[in-house]
Amino acid sequence: MTQSVKDRVYAAAERISADRRPTVSTVRAAAGVSNADATRYLKEWSEERQAAGSRLAATPTVLLEASARLASTAWAEASALADERHAAVEAAWAQERNDKDAEIAELVADLDRLTEEHDTTVSGLKTQVEELQAQLGALSRELDQARAAEQEATAAAADTATKLAAATARDTALQAAYDALLARITPPGPGTINHAPSDHTATTDAANRDAGDQDAREDGSR
Repeated sequence: MTQSVKDRVYAAAERISADRRPTVSTVRAAAGVSNADATRYLKEWSEERQAAGSRLAATPTVLLEASARLASTAWAEASALADERHAAVEAAWAQERNDKDAEIAELVADLDRLTEEHDTTVSGLKTQVEELQAQLGALSRELDQARAAEQEATAAAADTATKLAAATARDTALQAAYDALLARITPPGPGTINHAPSDHTATTDAANRDAGDQDAREDGSR
């Protein structure tokens, strides 16, 4: 059967009290409960134990009857008992103060440990953020370089396309001039007289001018 939180705290307090006075920290660790439950039920356990001790330490009835008959003796015994109780109260108070001091020391140690762990975690996260920022910067630079290279490649491709178009146009013009020239120099048929030698020269000059103009446009685009 599973024990309740209160039963676990009481059992842990009984075990610990066999060697030393139980504290919230020791009971919490032994019972496996929260700090609030350990504080609450340890206080109840201590009060119940003190009440039981008080009942055991109560003045016996025989002594009360004897005190009625022997007032002086009873007074002496009552004074001694009072002194003993006073000493017990002082000892209990001193022990409780020592326990509180020990508990405070344990809590301070826990707080220091948690603070150190927190600082370590924050430092590690800060380092990771700095590393990621450095990686992001490097990737951004690589992206800028890739974009610049892409623009250069696009420009080079456009220049190459322009040059190719110019070369194609020049070849076309030269081919046309060649065809015209070839037609001019083909021997005429029987009975036909060719009277246009000057046209042949004009055609050749026109082809050369077209090629020169195309070269000039190509140089200007560069």
